[in-house]
Amino acid sequence: MRQFLFPRRPMSRGVLLFFHLLLQMGLLVAAALWLLPRTPWFAATDWYLAWPELAAGAGLWLAAAFTLRLLVELCLLPHHLAARAGFAPGDVVTRSFERRPAVHDAQAAWTSEARSVEIEPSVLGSARVTRPAEPLKPQGSI
Repeated sequence: MRQFLFPRRPMSRGVLLFFHLLLQMGLLVAAALWLLPRTPWFAATDWYLAWPELAAGAGLWLAAAFTLRLLVELCLLPHHLAARAGFAPGDVVTRSFERRPAVHDAQAAWTSEARSVEIEPSVLGSARVTRPAEPLKPQGSI
């Protein structure tokens, strides 16, 4: 995926936009050459008979133009991502699959419910207090 989004040598932006313009103009000319002979201006038919075929042709032309635009935007993606400051393929942080919070194995999970602690004399150690606590002195008025 990294090689797809950040190819070593992406095509230059100018070349991509130039070919996009040529292909869009080619689609427009092809659609016009296909649709014009089917209009009542150039054929012996009426609008109410020709409109379904003209609408289907115009819809196919729009779908092809949008698809071409999306394809060019996908090709321009390395240029868009390279322009963003502070973003690189290594900036994406992933977590380990085994240590995710939703693991339903108590031994493998790193988040779990609280565990009970045994309170026995053998568990508790000796106190580290070396002197007794001093009583709290009242603070003087300021």
